[in-house]
Amino acid sequence: MSLQLVWFKRDLRLHDHEPLAAAASRGPVLGIYIFEPEVFSAPDADAQHLTFIVECLTELRSRLRKRGSELLLRTGDAQEQLERLVHALPVGALWAHEETGNGLTYARDRRVRAWAKQRPLPFHELQAGGVVRRLDSRDGWAERWEQVMRAPRARAPERFAALPWADAASGVDAPLAGDPPSATELCVKSYAARVHVVRGGERAAHDTLASFLALRGVDYRRAMSSPLTAFTECSRISPHLAFGTLSGRQAWQAAQRRAAELKALPDADPRWRGAMTSFAARLAWRDHFMQKLESEPRIEYEPFARAYANLRPREADPERLAAWLEGRTGYPFVDACMRALRAEGWINFRMRAMLVSFASYHLWLPWQVTAKALAPHFLDYEPGIHYSQFQMQSGTTGINTVRIYNPYKQGRDQDPAGVFIKRWVPELTDVSSDDVHAPHEMPALFAQMSGLRLGRDYPHPIVDHATAYRDAKEKMFALRETVAARTQAAVVLERHGSRRARRE
Repeated sequence: MSLQLVWFKRDLRLHDHEPLAAAASRGPVLGIYIFEPEVFSAPDADAQHLTFIVECLTELRSRLRKRGSELLLRTGDAQEQLERLVHALPVGALWAHEETGNGLTYARDRRVRAWAKQRPLPFHELQAGGVVRRLDSRDGWAERWEQVMRAPRARAPERFAALPWADAASGVDAPLAGDPPSATELCVKSYAARVHVVRGGERAAHDTLASFLALRGVDYRRAMSSPLTAFTECSRISPHLAFGTLSGRQAWQAAQRRAAELKALPDADPRWRGAMTSFAARLAWRDHFMQKLESEPRIEYEPFARAYANLRPREADPERLAAWLEGRTGYPFVDACMRALRAEGWINFRMRAMLVSFASYHLWLPWQVTAKALAPHFLDYEPGIHYSQFQMQSGTTGINTVRIYNPYKQGRDQDPAGVFIKRWVPELTDVSSDDVHAPHEMPALFAQMSGLRLGRDYPHPIVDHATAYRDAKEKMFALRETVAARTQAAVVLERHGSRRARRE
């Protein structure tokens, strides 16, 4: 039985890991994770990602060792590190999940496939969740996705076959497992001082999911919209899904079991049924959007509908971009959401949509620039969702409703008393709840009484809402009505549109 090498990437778990289970049935298993400087020094990476990954790997290595396997940690180019290892050890096959990543990891995977084919070395890449590689048509995708979710979970063996270290380990650098590199070694940047509130690892993933399904999720359907409630009442498993300490199938099946339990309880809170339905739908929604990048990798850089390529300037206005990223636009609710995101690495979906909408419509910034700039601030950064959503919220898919969020209305709807604003924009602490959403509209006497000096303590609005809204709407709808935009929208809909209730 030859040595089976399992390459971990964004799938840092022991359970429901099909490449790991399949490799274990063929022989002794050795795992490897490669810290790639090219990936970690890219604009969309941040030190918070490295911290989370190291926590995940520390637990994974411990679990593998207890079952008789090992996890090597290496730093460098993926192809070079794999070549070095395969040269030193009698590796019979390489195993991995297919990854729907950014352009760098997409090109990396292609290089590794070409290298394995030339060597030759059997390289088995297995489907990750419900995202299908080389998908011919979206017809039947939803049904196919549900089949994957209902399938039995892959089981890791209680004990792996013994590793042949006596004969093979001499060519591997000591210490055998290696240590994770520092952020400095990887040139990975930290864009903000953050509160590290989400722990990495498989155990933390399942504990987080369990607390949501048993306690926190009862009001999920309502609570997900407001940042006042979303931080505690949303599932908060998104980083674990992004880095694979939890599979989508594990989460979906756990939700189905919970729904069945609740159905059998005559006194169950009726809100739970809606919560479980919405949660399961969000898991399907996640893969639906990831499928778009998998099917068309160019959407990281180019609009879905090419008619929108020149809609906005290619270069971002540096002052507007900086004000947006730093949370000093003069729009209190926008600034509060941005500052919360930068501090905690997470904000709820509606507020993400508002932040992108504000950048794309009010500030008229190119989504390609703002997408790269915002990515490192999300601990749960998932390229497939990130770029699909940025385009959707920027109006460049051609098929989605143009949604230009009114930040004043969003603030008053989701944070009526200004509690969230005052937490993250302390300059406005002494401003009344009535005025905190639009302090520039305060009568001079009230501003004086609050001690707020607009333009000094807190900026005036960077743009006028009514003017920016009108201008953006006119430009968007003028382009949407062109023959080119309509023609391309039909193509996008056929290739990427949901076939089940059009849940775009």
